Amino acid sequence: PGGPRRRVELVLRRCVWPVCGTGTVPARNMSSHHYSPVDAEDLPGSYRYRQKTLQRWRFSMFLSFAAGVVVCMIAYPRLLPCKACAPCEKASPPVNVADVASRAAQIAVSKCPACPACPECQHKPCPACELSCPKIPECPSIAAAPAASQPDDAEVVARHRTKMLARDMVNIAECKPGQVCRADALNRSRVIGQKGITLWMTGLSGSGKTTIAEALERRLLYKLGKNVFRIDGDNLRTGLTKDLGFSPDDRAESVRRASHVAALFSEAGVITMVTLISPYRKDRDAARALHEKQGIPFMEVFMDVPLSVVQARDPKGLYKKVAKGLIKGFTGVDAPYEAPLHAELTLKNSELPVEQCVDQLVMALTAAGALSGHAMPDGLTPPDGGVHINRITTAPEALLARRKEAETLPKVPLTDIDVNWLQVVGEGWAAPLRGFMREGTLVQTLHFNSVLHDPNNVTGDYNSATTDWMQSSFPRERVSSPVPIVLPVTDFTRRQIAGAGAVALTNAAGVALAILRSPEVYELRVRELIHRTFGMTDDEHPYVKELLKPGKDYAVGGEVELLGKITYNDGLDAYRLTAEELRAAFKAKGADVVYAFQTRNPTHAGHAFLMKDSRQKLMARGYKKPVLWLSPLGGWTKASDVPLDVRVKQHQEVMAAGELHPDWTVMAIWPSPMIYAGPTEVQFHAKSRRAGGASYFTVGRDPAGMPYSSDGPGHEEGDDIYHPDHGRYALMSSPGVGGMQFLGFSKVYYDKKDHTMRGKDESRPDDFISISGSKMRKLAALAAKPCPPTIPSDLIASKCIPPGFMVQKGWEIVSDYYIRQKTGDWVPYSKQLGGLPLAPNMRSSAEQPFGKVAFTAHFVGADGAQISPWHNLALYPTASEPSFVNFVCEIPRGATAKLEVQKEKPFNPIMQDTKKGALRYYTYGASFFNYGMLPQTWEDPAKKGFNGTVGDNDPLDVMDLSSRTCKVGEMRKVKILGDLELIDQGELDHKIIVVDAEDPLAASAASAADLPAGVVPKLVEWLKRYKTTDGKPENKLASDTPTSAARAAEVVKECHESWQALKARGAGTTGFWLG
Repeated sequence: PGGPRRRVELVLRRCVWPVCGTGTVPARNMSSHHYSPVDAEDLPGSYRYRQKTLQRWRFSMFLSFAAGVVVCMIAYPRLLPCKACAPCEKASPPVNVADVASRAAQIAVSKCPACPACPECQHKPCPACELSCPKIPECPSIAAAPAASQPDDAEVVARHRTKMLARDMVNIAECKPGQVCRADALNRSRVIGQKGITLWMTGLSGSGKTTIAEALERRLLYKLGKNVFRIDGDNLRTGLTKDLGFSPDDRAESVRRASHVAALFSEAGVITMVTLISPYRKDRDAARALHEKQGIPFMEVFMDVPLSVVQARDPKGLYKKVAKGLIKGFTGVDAPYEAPLHAELTLKNSELPVEQCVDQLVMALTAAGALSGHAMPDGLTPPDGGVHINRITTAPEALLARRKEAETLPKVPLTDIDVNWLQVVGEGWAAPLRGFMREGTLVQTLHFNSVLHDPNNVTGDYNSATTDWMQSSFPRERVSSPVPIVLPVTDFTRRQIAGAGAVALTNAAGVALAILRSPEVYELRVRELIHRTFGMTDDEHPYVKELLKPGKDYAVGGEVELLGKITYNDGLDAYRLTAEELRAAFKAKGADVVYAFQTRNPTHAGHAFLMKDSRQKLMARGYKKPVLWLSPLGGWTKASDVPLDVRVKQHQEVMAAGELHPDWTVMAIWPSPMIYAGPTEVQFHAKSRRAGGASYFTVGRDPAGMPYSSDGPGHEEGDDIYHPDHGRYALMSSPGVGGMQFLGFSKVYYDKKDHTMRGKDESRPDDFISISGSKMRKLAALAAKPCPPTIPSDLIASKCIPPGFMVQKGWEIVSDYYIRQKTGDWVPYSKQLGGLPLAPNMRSSAEQPFGKVAFTAHFVGADGAQISPWHNLALYPTASEPSFVNFVCEIPRGATAKLEVQKEKPFNPIMQDTKKGALRYYTYGASFFNYGMLPQTWEDPAKKGFNGTVGDNDPLDVMDLSSRTCKVGEMRKVKILGDLELIDQGELDHKIIVVDAEDPLAASAASAADLPAGVVPKLVEWLKRYKTTDGKPENKLASDTPTSAARAAEVVKECHESWQALKARGAGTTGFWLG
């Protein structure tokens, strides 16, 4: 009682001062002295000796007392608490009072005197001298009290560490909100190609943490080329945690230090593995909280191995020492281990081989985006380049504004193939491409099969900048770009859009589908493109033939903005999902991995076997819910391929029959056209599937290959262009595949024993039949029926299809197609239908929309009855104004479909012209005028014209230069301005130039000579050259200068009279429908 000061005072009073002469003083033991007889003369000398000895003794006692006082002066103030102030924040740690008192006593005792040395004397023996100091008395009442509660050194250090960690940090330079102190994690991960993450591997000693971590390190570093580092408890204890023991506090501190080190490594983009036992849940949770606070991915991996297993393993011999009692407090035996409650990954590695554990870890890292360096918000693999591309304008206000803008822009017409490619780039299937290739991008694609990519825009928006041939600074990242995606245009279009900051991309109906910004027009070196892409010479190759069409000598590159989602109105749009929609569909099915299977053929049992086998392989790798993307190619294909609608309907029946179960299958059309470029193209097929979230791609023999279409040097028609095994091999070894992995397979055969498709068993080769695609097509065309129980080897001769080869309803769909191949109404590929702007007085069939050969637009009168635009509509609005006539619009401005009134059909509807069963289009460029006809006119072939030419046997053609775009079938009052006389194969075809009566130009222009500068030369060029892109020679004009308005009006009158004569005498042999 009384505090430290009182206790020390008692110790000094009872133990120290008495020893030092303040109290009982050591006495001389006089009784022990023996004095020998001496001479009288010696007595004085002996007395002096004793006197000197006593003096020395007294002096030494004084020195001992002084030393005790000094010790007390030093120790006593240090033990006093502060009196006038509160306890200091940095007060010294508690003092062990007993230790201080004991040390003071020892010092005092050490000062006690010893007997002086005996002087030399003549007489023996020398008198004895004994001086003794008493022992230090015991102080039980003071020493015993603090001993019970006194902490050891480790506890003192732990308390001090806890206090230091809890203090506020001052004068520390940290990033303030909004301040950029270092490269952000997202950009860092994009640049280095991986994302930092901490794998916290916890488990008992011997549970496999180090073994699996070492195997994972080898896989990531040597096979995948990733920067990875392992932090192990043993190597930490040689340095960073060398000062720590195994107490709970020291274990917590070890975990804290390791978590901070791991966080630094992971923030730098390193995949960091921490292999610590870390037995306490709260310590691991603290490590997780640290990472979450800093926005660093953290993954707890629990090595779930029973104690009995790790005791049997005992790689360090520690469990044996525990059993002998040599180690106490061992985790899992006589010290606790708290298993994780919510670990991201649990590995029961006593039941799994090491490689399978590594597979699961790699899967988890892939799902977390650690191996790509790109964001993966939905857990699926990111697209190439890590950037999700979606160029579709969907917001209503923005969409309306873009469409109004498109009406004012120069037009670039698109073919069916161009529309397919537009969908590919606009929906992100060719990521990171955001539009049609600029010239620099094309050059890289042709020479490297890849393009430079600048996601961080450190090179000044490289991805959308016009090609600079003197550029010296380039991005460092390169992504796969195997096939050229270009927009070919004619020289006419090139000049039409020259200097424009943006252009509108229009379809065959003249409807704007997209806006292309900052167009870059360049010469398209088609032969170079063909040779470097296809690696062969075959001008009859179907896609090469499209590229070689005359007139398309230039290309337009630039980024696009889609004016809404591209649709085709062919009944299959429900299966056309954008990349974002498809990823959402996969997640809705709970997919933890997606594998894609592409097909441009009907799915038979062999295909189904491969797709199901691929799923089993993925589940064996540890995936729980692999989802199949059944991915029919939807874009342009060659004429001999199975039509898209047949394939989709057949796939539906396969899924309905359970061959490919809907629970783990998503069928979605991939929009790309097919270019048949073999090993080069299949790389694009795989790359593009990544945009939809696929991590695996199932690939077979001869992907994207086909035979030669003509004879040539070193080959004959029908020879394979590419070796059947090269495509798969090139794909699987390609440097540009990124994170895509492949599930290859060999040829499958029909097993006659169990009626399934599988790989051939060489022990019984006679039981297997090869059913090639050509054999399947022949059997379908023969309407083959199911085979008898004994399967014949020659299926063609037997005209039977073996059971189990294909789902029966699916086979019926395929067979129906091949039976009615020439007469059926099929959807060959993704081709836009409908969308043609029709006037209110027009009627068409929904079953035969625009885009189909049978499309028909009928005219109806006020009562709803059909009428003829040629015969029932009046030529002149008023008889008193012969310079004004009624114009019937057949082709709106910008449309490319060759629409015209059908003279032979009842009621003369408007239909699209055809040639050999194929629809015809204007391919020269977007028309800048409305095109149509004048009712009640006819150019009589019996009448002679310029240089002996004759009439072209049609109603008069009209070119309307009004600013207003008309609708198909719309009739407008127009003013005649002149006539250009086209000479075509001996026929004289008048082209009457008009302007809408309500157009401002009508008031100022009396003839074609009054048209704005440049309009007439454009008309002349168009009429002369519009057939050249079809491989035909230029047309000729009677004159490049239009006739006068009066002369044109006379031509109209003459042709009206010819029509009247035709009506009067009847159709005769003309075949015309005259009403």
